Amino acid sequence: MSNIPETGRTPRVQIRLVVIQVLVFSLLLTLGGRLWYLQIRNGDEYTDEAKNNHVQQVVQPAVRGAILDARGVPLADNETRLVVSASRTELMKMKDDGKGVLTRLAGVLGMKPKDVTDKVRLCDAKTPQPCWNGSPYQPIPVTDEATTQQALQIRERAEDFPGITAEPTAVRRYTAPGKTNTAQVLGYLSPVTDEEITKAKDSDSPFLRSDQIGRSGIERTYDKELRGKAGVTRYEVDNLGRVIGQAAKDEAQPGANLVTSIDARVQAVAEYELNGAMKAARLEFDKNTDENYKADAGAVVVMENKTGRIISMASQPTYDPNSWVGGISGKDYAKLTGKDSNYPLLNRAIQGQAAPGSIFKVISSTAAVNAGYPFDGDYPCPSSYSVGGQVFKNFESKGYGSIDLGRALEVSCDTVFYGLAHQEWQKDGGTKPKKKTNDWFYKTAHQFGLGKETGIDLPNEVRGRVPDRQWKQSFWEANKDGWCRQGKKNGDYVEKIAYENCLEGNRMRAGDSVNYSIGQGDILVTPIQMATIYAAIANGGTLYNPTIGKAVVGADGKTVQEIKPASHGKLPFTGETRDQIDEALAGVTTRGSAAWRFGGWPQDKIPMHAKTGTAEVYGKQTTSWFVSYTEDYTIIMTIAQGGTGSGASGPAVRNIYEAMYGLDEKGGQDLKKALLPKPQTALPKIEADGSIDAPKIEPYEPEEKESPDETAQLAGPPARRD
Repeated sequence: MSNIPETGRTPRVQIRLVVIQVLVFSLLLTLGGRLWYLQIRNGDEYTDEAKNNHVQQVVQPAVRGAILDARGVPLADNETRLVVSASRTELMKMKDDGKGVLTRLAGVLGMKPKDVTDKVRLCDAKTPQPCWNGSPYQPIPVTDEATTQQALQIRERAEDFPGITAEPTAVRRYTAPGKTNTAQVLGYLSPVTDEEITKAKDSDSPFLRSDQIGRSGIERTYDKELRGKAGVTRYEVDNLGRVIGQAAKDEAQPGANLVTSIDARVQAVAEYELNGAMKAARLEFDKNTDENYKADAGAVVVMENKTGRIISMASQPTYDPNSWVGGISGKDYAKLTGKDSNYPLLNRAIQGQAAPGSIFKVISSTAAVNAGYPFDGDYPCPSSYSVGGQVFKNFESKGYGSIDLGRALEVSCDTVFYGLAHQEWQKDGGTKPKKKTNDWFYKTAHQFGLGKETGIDLPNEVRGRVPDRQWKQSFWEANKDGWCRQGKKNGDYVEKIAYENCLEGNRMRAGDSVNYSIGQGDILVTPIQMATIYAAIANGGTLYNPTIGKAVVGADGKTVQEIKPASHGKLPFTGETRDQIDEALAGVTTRGSAAWRFGGWPQDKIPMHAKTGTAEVYGKQTTSWFVSYTEDYTIIMTIAQGGTGSGASGPAVRNIYEAMYGLDEKGGQDLKKALLPKPQTALPKIEADGSIDAPKIEPYEPEEKESPDETAQLAGPPARRD
């Protein structure tokens, strides 16, 4: 065999292959080292630089929509103010946490350093107001009342005020037309919280950190419609904060306007009359307590009978909703929430609960008829009624002989209803109730809508209470241990009551039933519930959901979403029973317990119906109730610790009607002076530029009246003035 060398295996070729391998290996080694250097050795540095090249958002707040009365008068709108704000994140970067800057700022603004510092601290469970409950990453308003000179000082001395801005900003304004307040109806705004931002992140209306949202009233109910959508411009910036490009831009969309059914003129009258009635009640002497009536709280509601729309709603004590704009001060917050404040933030028209007294008797009358007692039957009305050794008396111990239910309503005879309720209690088994009780008086109250919400478009409405057997059992189970510990068979009065409640507090006793039949005892109602009931009697039986919002109108005035009246039921009576109750309530103002307040009223032109109520409250003075209706409107007024129904509330209610219908004290009518003789249906016109040609509202100044001759106004036997 011959020796032939392998192809390509010459020494020269082998050397070249080795060189190439070395070069490739060197390049791979260099590349690997570089990658290690970039990713491991200096990875954090480059990561930080990459993070600094990101998108920054500049938010342009949306203009919040206006809240208008039924004629287009602004109840809440916006105005441009100079707002001084502090960036908490910038202040926290300083060695002294920004105390020096805030102290200098206080000097410029004429404020105390502590007040400024308190404004920018964050709210938590241990931090009292004032504090910031919004996001810590957005500017915190210090004041929205800066002068031009103050703003210029801050801007010209920027080096002395790092993290401080002074900019013109659209700020919420509660206009108070005609000196109206409308605080509890309107509500107020405050900054959105981080928790709310997180919850709304995936919704169709997410929050931005700059948002102010409604916290109560219709500001809260219609917040989504009013708030609009903030504009956002997104910029690409480098690690030095320099803009290197614009990523995207979303234009701000202004909020829609809310047209309400409130009439600012009637609201002015209602607020004035409620306040005046409370002042007048404080001048009256309460012989039961040997001191003047306190009249420390009250409410009034004016409602359209055939729609449930609210024309006016006022609550006392009240507050200025403007105090929340720009952040509430510690002094103002204490006034609104302190122990001595009597809680003006409460809307007593929908949150004030009290026993209704005799205005409840329309329910008891219906219950009696449904239980089989004829409306026009004869029922004894003695001066007192005895149950188990306990004597229940009529007001001022008056008796009226044998009367029908209509007359019992007119003169507000308690003993008629005591007798009917006692008979029904006995039919249901008394202290040993049947397995299936009728409970007509309790069932009828539920059918009238008591014990549940009316559905009004305001937040935090309370349900009231119907003390039926189920409630009695639940209440006993919750309290029996305490009663048993406190109770003594032979102790004092309180201890004896606790002992009895321990043993049988879950039983429906005769005294419970008879007391309940006249709106006393454990029953609780709200003014809006009773206004809804009486409006239903007036309109033939339909229980409408009370509403304040009438329409949502786009900022351009073109998009209109009307809020239609809705019903939540019918009253449980026949047309005949309704007409009989209606006639009796008309008699209350002509020959019954309110006749002394309605002398000279034009009953032939504008039929008036009413019911008075004086509810006893353990440990307090009596609650005054007065509810009434015409063909078009229902008005209810209540004054806590105010005395009798017709005595304290009656005159004020009549004055509201006279202003609405243009009546004088002798019954003459001048339609030119009438504020609202008929419900208004048309919506105000909003121009394409958002402007509204709204009429001006003058403060309500009533004419002085002559003192009425009480005895001359009574037609028929003297009636109790409850």
